[in-house]
Amino acid sequence: MPSFVKRLGAWAHAHKQDGLVLWFALRHPGTPWGVKLLAFVVVAYALSPIDLVPDFIPVLGYLDDALLLPGLIWLALRLLPAPVREESRAQAETWLAQKRVKPQMWLGAAGVLVAWLAVLGLLAWWVWPAGR
Repeated sequence: MPSFVKRLGAWAHAHKQDGLVLWFALRHPGTPWGVKLLAFVVVAYALSPIDLVPDFIPVLGYLDDALLLPGLIWLALRLLPAPVREESRAQAETWLAQKRVKPQMWLGAAGVLVAWLAVLGLLAWWVWPAGR
């Protein structure tokens, strides 16, 4: 079992690095609009400084980082045309070699905050029904 966990962790880490590839693919004119939409959502979340599910929540906190995000990155990369993917990968490697840090996308943080506010609003609506 520890071997599987190590492989899963390595797979997740490798695909999180591919979030930067998608960041460059967003700006590429050869990326189809449907893939751009998926890539935008994935990149906004992957490069957001805030997690949708905080890591301190047992199991669920790491589930999005270990399975959901890498799975969505993998899907978006598979949907990219090969020339766009390779060009974006080269740009990402150059970026990391020069800057040595991934960019952050604050729009993703805003999206996470909006999602949390929506959940809190729905919870408040459910707990305190109108007419009481």
